[in-house]
Amino acid sequence: MKKVLIIFVSLTIFVPQAFALQIAGVSLPDSLKAGSAQLLLNGAGVRKKFFFKVYACGLYLKKKCSDPKTIIQADEPMIIRMHWIYDGVEAKKITGAWDRGFEAGSGDKAKAIQKEIQTFNSFFSQEAIENDIYDVIYTPEQGIQVVINGKLKGTIKGLAFKQAVFSIWLGDNDELSTVKQGMLDK
Repeated sequence: MKKVLIIFVSLTIFVPQAFALQIAGVSLPDSLKAGSAQLLLNGAGVRKKFFFKVYACGLYLKKKCSDPKTIIQADEPMIIRMHWIYDGVEAKKITGAWDRGFEAGSGDKAKAIQKEIQTFNSFFSQEAIENDIYDVIYTPEQGIQVVINGKLKGTIKGLAFKQAVFSIWLGDNDELSTVKQGMLDK
């Protein structure tokens, strides 16, 4: 019995384990890669509309942070992952939500990046279905990359645009306040 216990303890200490956060019935991995940077799950929340769970959303950073302004301003790799729960969200509704998020999070600054916003919205041309995974990845070298179900949809360069995108979830967007709190691990 003693040998079994020693073997079990040894395996749990020395064997790397893949952890994932279970939220709203989906798993978000504990880490993701952006460029060459290994990022850790900072926190996660669930986007709800009325009584429906729309998507689970995780924020991945190089190190834990609970200050949204610091995260928005940072010129370092980070990812927002959306794992869709609700089946059948029209592209028009998704881009409408982004537009409201850009306005709420960036205010007057959104006017200066209208071309980039239109390009960003063009990446979301299909209906989101259950278990789709959308990654919004920022690396200083590349800019914002949108990857849907493992396929790169496009890239938009610029720190100012990255700040506007991350302001959708981490800015003053009342629609996503509970998602924001979860992503900040509060």
